[in-house]
Amino acid sequence: MSIARPDVRPPKAWAFPEAERHRLSNGLQVALYPLPGQHVTSTRINIPVPLAAEPRDREGVATIVSRTMDEGTASHTADEMAELFESNGVGLNAGVAQQGLWVDLEATTRNVGTAFGLALECLTEPVFPENEVNRHRQQRLSQIDQELADPGYRGTLEFMRTFYTPTSRASRPSGGSRESLAGLTRDDCVAFHRQWVRPDDAFVVVAGDFDPQAMLTELDGTLGRWSGQGTAPVADAPTDAPADDRGRVVFVHRPGSVQTEIQYGWVGPARENGTQWAPHPVLSYVIGGTPHARIDSVLREDKGYTYGMRGSFRPRSGFGQFVASGSVRGDATPDALRLLGEIFAQVDEGVTADELREGVDFLSMTAPARYATADSVADEAASLQLVGLDTDFITDYLAAMRSLTVDDVNSAWRQWSSQPRTIVLVGDADKYAAQVDALGLGELTIV
Repeated sequence: MSIARPDVRPPKAWAFPEAERHRLSNGLQVALYPLPGQHVTSTRINIPVPLAAEPRDREGVATIVSRTMDEGTASHTADEMAELFESNGVGLNAGVAQQGLWVDLEATTRNVGTAFGLALECLTEPVFPENEVNRHRQQRLSQIDQELADPGYRGTLEFMRTFYTPTSRASRPSGGSRESLAGLTRDDCVAFHRQWVRPDDAFVVVAGDFDPQAMLTELDGTLGRWSGQGTAPVADAPTDAPADDRGRVVFVHRPGSVQTEIQYGWVGPARENGTQWAPHPVLSYVIGGTPHARIDSVLREDKGYTYGMRGSFRPRSGFGQFVASGSVRGDATPDALRLLGEIFAQVDEGVTADELREGVDFLSMTAPARYATADSVADEAASLQLVGLDTDFITDYLAAMRSLTVDDVNSAWRQWSSQPRTIVLVGDADKYAAQVDALGLGELTIV
């Protein structure tokens, strides 16, 4: 007796979890994502403090403020704060992005009220002990030395410096430079915190297994008491913009390097809405998003030049980038650049229907797994909010992706692929710069 094989039905369309949106008594915006079965509640607090708000000669102050807000408050010393976090199983992390300062909290749901109270304490009454500020400043200076010794980071730094205008904040390290950190003091941290770390337009995301009404009560009794004094400041600084002379090659000389780090990119689209964005994740997948994408199939599998290189569209504020990056054997530097150019030219001719289908299937069918935890949901919701987008953006681009045609994807690529190309190399310029220059990819500068 034979049994007929059951039909395999395509999965249902997936949507990002719906948020319950509220305002606390102090006006603070809140998005709640009740997710049954999650044992840890994840909270993200966004404070819209653009990096461009930092004084030019004190760049990095936002990073030091984010790292020292929990190093002692008016109510508790640094050691006492550390003990409170540990004894209540609360994790707090803070940092900065181009669009704002953020605070991450992880706690079991039963301790979430305590976590909110500790976060409020760090946001409203940090004392910035001089010894702690100096310690974190020295750590950041040491971090800069480590970063500059890493060819990948060094390439990224030079790429941003070349790609953006000198007045763009994005052209400089988000954590500041040796020069801007040299004179940074506790008073700078106090002044920056007083001026910019405020509840005005702040946004809170909470994801986990909880009762929404009970969570609102916890929030209102803690973060709902956060208040600012005076009128909220407005950042008055130039917006980030691509440099007019970005279409060139910069070779960062590292004598004796056996590998060359490559950063190769150009201007791309901003994320305006889900439908407009839908082709670009698919293109990223096809061109450089996986070990069997076009870039790796040539440079890694066919040539053996690299352990792996990736390429993708990266949204920024107001516009985006397409960037391919990775390291290749030093002696393969010129040929790798030539082949990258050929790969991009072949994409100009069009992706195939099979590539489109594979990209759409992978991206749409793995979405439920990518957003399966409270942490990932909170991260995505908070990250999108900082750039002015809602999580409907995810649902919309996944839905639009499923109806994309080959013409849609190819048109999206060709809209940007003729932009001036910024190429940064980190390797042995003495050995390979002349061969790179002979490729005619743009004016070559060695630094």
